[in-house]
Amino acid sequence: MHNTFPLLQVSHFPTISRLPLETLQVNLGYLCNQTCLHCHVNAGPKRKEIMTRETVDQIIEFLRSEKISILDLTGGAPEMNPHFKVLVLAAKSLDIKVIDRCNLTILQETGYEDMIEFLAENKVEIAASLPCYMEDNVDQQRGNGVFISSIKSLQRLNEVGYGQEGTGLILNLVYNPQGPVLPPAQAELEPVYKQHLKNNYDIVFNKLFTITNMPIQRFGSTLVSKGQFEEYMQLLHDNFRQENLETVMCRTILSVDWQGYVYDCDFNQMLSISTPEGKKHISELKAEKLTDKPVAVLDHCYGCTAGQGSSCGGALD
Repeated sequence: MHNTFPLLQVSHFPTISRLPLETLQVNLGYLCNQTCLHCHVNAGPKRKEIMTRETVDQIIEFLRSEKISILDLTGGAPEMNPHFKVLVLAAKSLDIKVIDRCNLTILQETGYEDMIEFLAENKVEIAASLPCYMEDNVDQQRGNGVFISSIKSLQRLNEVGYGQEGTGLILNLVYNPQGPVLPPAQAELEPVYKQHLKNNYDIVFNKLFTITNMPIQRFGSTLVSKGQFEEYMQLLHDNFRQENLETVMCRTILSVDWQGYVYDCDFNQMLSISTPEGKKHISELKAEKLTDKPVAVLDHCYGCTAGQGSSCGGALD
């Protein structure tokens, strides 16, 4: 696999400073039941990196001692970490909103039969990856059979109340472009998704998040292999919008890797770009000391500020 880090030069990207911390995004490991082309984590079934119980306990202690509004769990498939439920229950006991970044197919795997009920019982918000509403496009990007498996999981989630009005069970879908292009306008794509999924599969959901593919890890390597890396980077540069700097996620989020080390965002984590203050562990961190500190930036940051902007919560505008 091609390493794109040397291609992401120290850029003229504007300086960004932090606001008070709101969201702790925790990567529970790179183990996943899928191997997706757009994956910026390079996750897969053969990855061995997974967060230990000791580190999970350190995360819980941080949540207890700091004023955090949201715990955002990601991976890999975060549900594959054996301590996933422990962390969810601890956060909910502290009245912290929990988001599960779910690939949907994990909910159909042997050993995870009770996961949907667990998520529903604890009112865990789900951000589910469904990069297109067409079967061929999804299977091309994520593997044969993934679309049908995802549809089955969505239908089951609807059955227990997810996406249904008045239940408080939030189901959001996540769209990624198929290749080196910017995502279409989120506000325009969402009703198309909703109509197609409702009409064809009787599926409902709350919101659609459109996320720009980042030129790192597996997707970045694919760009290099196809000779498209420079062209894609130019696309991101050309569509930079200054106003997006006000709401980029790195201002209020902190990313924690499977070993407990912290980064300004999930993408910096994948590039091993520590915060400007150096490599820090969650066990030695105080959230209040992050406010007004600079964010580490490189050329990949144009991916979050191009066009309508992009974050883990979808478009910025």
